[in-house]
Amino acid sequence: MGLTVYLILLLMPIYWLINMSFKTNTEILSGLSFFPQNFTLENYAKIFGDATWYMGYVNSMIYVSMNMVISLLVALPAAYAFSRYRFVGDKHMFFWLLSNRMAPPAVFLLPFFQLYSSVGLFDTHIAVALAHCLFNVPLAVWILEGFMSGVPREIDETAYIDGYSFPKFFVKIFIPLIRSGIGVTAFFCFMFSWVELLLARTLTSVDAKPIGAIMTRTVSASGMDWGLLAAAGVLTIIPGILVVYFVRNHVAKGFALGRV
Repeated sequence: MGLTVYLILLLMPIYWLINMSFKTNTEILSGLSFFPQNFTLENYAKIFGDATWYMGYVNSMIYVSMNMVISLLVALPAAYAFSRYRFVGDKHMFFWLLSNRMAPPAVFLLPFFQLYSSVGLFDTHIAVALAHCLFNVPLAVWILEGFMSGVPREIDETAYIDGYSFPKFFVKIFIPLIRSGIGVTAFFCFMFSWVELLLARTLTSVDAKPIGAIMTRTVSASGMDWGLLAAAGVLTIIPGILVVYFVRNHVAKGFALGRV
């Protein structure tokens, strides 16, 4: 019974968002109704028919994908080094790296803005992707190091005896062994980069503006367009659902085996 009540409370906001997306503003403001009285697809038609709206989703997907790739490419060798080698200050460096993840994005807002404006990266996808790496790379290293530490060192030694070079061993043998960890890491990198708004909104203006920034500017002379905002919110949830669906097995294994 308690679980049922919890699920209802959890899913009710999502249902209400979907419900509002199929209503007109007049119906939304007229009163409470659990089903659309005048079902309409006009809100979705506005989003798919207006480049300002649908390009927001495209821009978000571009910099989120770039961030995931960059974060994994940087974190994989770094995590391997932390899991396999011991050097002076390794534990302190590992903690310092992770502590960067604990700082709020607002702390780095002004330095990023001034730096990117000076080098011509302002309002570009790579600017947001690199800014998010400051938070995603430490998290990725921390997660991947937990998975890599669970792989016996004898596998490395056996591969070297068999004549494998390090790049060949790492790509063909080691990475498949930690594919669950890579799936978990990609999932968390995606979720942070997809929902983060402060940096994405500040570091873009027109060409790379994400959907989150566009959704905050739905006020017109006639007031807030609630139906349009609800439809945009529904479409914003869909990518996250798809990512969870495709990496669900890896995430499950990650919670069971890795450092998650």
